[in-house]
Amino acid sequence: MSRIGVFVCHCGMNIAKTVRIDDVVEFAGELPGVVVAEGYKFMCSTPGQELIQEKIKECNLDGVIVAACSPLMHEKTFRKVAEGAGLNQYLLTIVNIREQCSWVIEDEDEATSKAKALINGAVYRTHLLAPLESRFIDVNPEAMVVGGGIAGIQAALELAATGKKVYLVEKSPTIGGHMAQFDKTFPTLDCSACILTPKMDAVLQNPNIDLMTSCEVTEVKGFVGNFDVTVKQKARYVDHDKCNGCLSCMEKCPGRGLSEFDEGLDKRKSIYIPFPQAVPQKPVIDRETCIYFKKGKCRVCEQVCEQDAIDFEQEDTYRDITVGAIIAATGYGLMDTTPLVQYGYGKYPGVYNALEVERLFNSTGPTEGKVVMKDGKEPESIAILHCIGSRDTNYHEYCSRVCCMYALKFAHLFKEKTSADVYQLYIDMRCFGKGYEEFYNRLLEENVKFVRGKAARVTDVTVSPDEEGKLIVEVEDTLSSQFMRLPVDMVVLSPAMEAQADAGEVARTFNIGVDKDNFFREKHPKLDPLSTTTDGVFLAGACQGPKDIPDTVAQAIGAAAEALTIVGKEQLELEAATVYVDPYVCCGCQNCVRVCTYSAPSFDVEKNVSEINEALCKGCGLCAASCPTGAIIARHFTNDQFIGEMEGLMEF
Repeated sequence: MSRIGVFVCHCGMNIAKTVRIDDVVEFAGELPGVVVAEGYKFMCSTPGQELIQEKIKECNLDGVIVAACSPLMHEKTFRKVAEGAGLNQYLLTIVNIREQCSWVIEDEDEATSKAKALINGAVYRTHLLAPLESRFIDVNPEAMVVGGGIAGIQAALELAATGKKVYLVEKSPTIGGHMAQFDKTFPTLDCSACILTPKMDAVLQNPNIDLMTSCEVTEVKGFVGNFDVTVKQKARYVDHDKCNGCLSCMEKCPGRGLSEFDEGLDKRKSIYIPFPQAVPQKPVIDRETCIYFKKGKCRVCEQVCEQDAIDFEQEDTYRDITVGAIIAATGYGLMDTTPLVQYGYGKYPGVYNALEVERLFNSTGPTEGKVVMKDGKEPESIAILHCIGSRDTNYHEYCSRVCCMYALKFAHLFKEKTSADVYQLYIDMRCFGKGYEEFYNRLLEENVKFVRGKAARVTDVTVSPDEEGKLIVEVEDTLSSQFMRLPVDMVVLSPAMEAQADAGEVARTFNIGVDKDNFFREKHPKLDPLSTTTDGVFLAGACQGPKDIPDTVAQAIGAAAEALTIVGKEQLELEAATVYVDPYVCCGCQNCVRVCTYSAPSFDVEKNVSEINEALCKGCGLCAASCPTGAIIARHFTNDQFIGEMEGLMEF
């Protein structure tokens, strides 16, 4: 029989407020095989850990039970404690008496009784535990960052600064993301390009960064430390190895298409770079608007290119890359406000969304920084509408976080560039960051008119002469309880930040989860906000949820540090509590292949049996539960161990 030690944590008052610790310790000390039982206020603290190690050595323990919080919190902590005392880490059992007892049961007697039952079951199971040996795998020292916005740029630069090779994959022809479209950044009103462009150039110049624009990740196989990634290089129809960036082809191109970078407010050439500071400074051909691809004639760009870089026969190619860690920094999308017909976007020329206004302010934009509307006139009155699609149960319940601040920034820039009256229509002002409240107070002194209320609709139906030729914003001012009709020339919508349209597909490619709003799901919102449930894949920026530039940059630096904990090592220790297949019992039904969310099982057609990639296996046991022949055995959670624990629970 094993010599077991039981250690019960008070967790301050988290557990002790409901569970009578002394009663539980006394009960545990009388169970078969338990030679020591102790309680302590914070078992995870240094004195608590030292207590466990002391008792392991003193009492020659070969099994340890820690009754505390969820194993998700501190199982690794206590495993290290056991190993530090010379005990195999898999001879440890965590009993969750916080989340499963004290936090969900109000009655002391019931909570204490359940804690005793759980410990009794754990003692039965611990008698049946066997030591397991960890395995180690070699780590590929290179990393990949997917997404070339400010998050991806920062993460790539941080990793490259440590000497690691980084592949930066961006699906558009240039890096920079949405930040490259902005004119100023709040609350300091720094020039966005002045901040971003040096970082973009640093990416291009860094010998440790392999910049891959017009590329998409199509497949990810393998596991932490050794991901096999397939990257699709979309045909640019310009050979960037030959192109010297002279841009003569752009000057002569007769084709035109709407500029995505300018949010469709202006046109660009069919062979183009998205904006003057684009990185790389080499053009691509838009097949959809190119006259040659549409009509079979033209090829002017080919005629003027002295480098013979134009290649109309170019096709998509694929590149296989092996990396040790991946950072997803794929950014966000802006909600299409067309379905919100009450606001008139797409119906009235005077209604703009936030990114369109950013391009109006920008000196490289369609109006060269002049605030003029589509009719060429400068607006005399402007209404900025907050929370369009955000904080709305019909669309997105969450707050997009940045809208209040960029709306305030717009108001300041409108006041700076025009003589217009500016109205802010808001639900609540959420100015949460450093210097944000001060910026709000500054706007209060700039004669911006604040109306606390959500706009009901935007219409061109007028009821009085002074409304003629205006857009009418209908709103109830909740502070004065008055219904208002605001006649304005321009309406600016602040749409919700939302997940990219292809977020679900990208998540499947990387085998990571998404939340109900389709943002990538972090492993734990508080304790592990940068990791995902797929080891070695990390998150940075607004792909995880709405955030501003400072928070995005901070998360990117953190994600790079997390990735470095993997690619900075020569070897990684793998979890030993995984499953294996008994080939003599396997019937080849492939149930395990179908049910595994981690792609750990595969089927060997020649042998007609399933095999487990233990580097991918998380030991969840789903495959073992679905195996009709019992061919899959879960180490550390065998049938005997489960049955033993159940007997202990039922006996109590």
